[in-house]
Amino acid sequence: MKFIHFTLAAALVAMTQMACAASLISAKEAALPPASGALATRGISRGPAIKLASPEADTPVTAPFDFKVSFEPRGDAKIDPSSVKVVYMKSPFVDLTPRLKNAISANGIDFAKADVPPGTHTIRVSVKDSDGRETNSVLNLVVNK
Repeated sequence: MKFIHFTLAAALVAMTQMACAASLISAKEAALPPASGALATRGISRGPAIKLASPEADTPVTAPFDFKVSFEPRGDAKIDPSSVKVVYMKSPFVDLTPRLKNAISANGIDFAKADVPPGTHTIRVSVKDSDGRETNSVLNLVVNK
C-alpha cells in the first residue's frame, strides 16, 4: 500500500512539473527550415542593451528552463515594453511575442519553465527606448535531449 501511495505521489509531482512548463517553441516550429540571409546586427548602438541572462548563451541546457533577457536603457531613456518583438529565426519567421506577452516588462523578459525541443534555436529580440532608438540582438539557445 505504501508503494502505491509513493508511486501516486511521484506521478503527481511529475505531472505538476510538466503542467507548469509553458511552450516557447513547438516541435513543429523547430522543424521549419532556418531563416535565409545574414543575421546582421549593428555593432555600435545608442539604443538599449539586450543581454541573455538565462540560460547562459551557447551553453547547453535541458528543457524546461527559465528564459530571461535583461534590457538596459542608455542615458535618461526608458525602455518601451510595448516595442519588444521576439522572433524565432525560421522560414517563415515565427513571432514568439504573443507567448511572452505576460513575461515582458521594462526590465526585460522573465519566462519561467520554457519548454523548447532539443536543438540549437536562434531568436532575435528587438526593443526600443523612449527616444525611439532600437536595438536588435540575436540569441542562440542550445537545448539538450
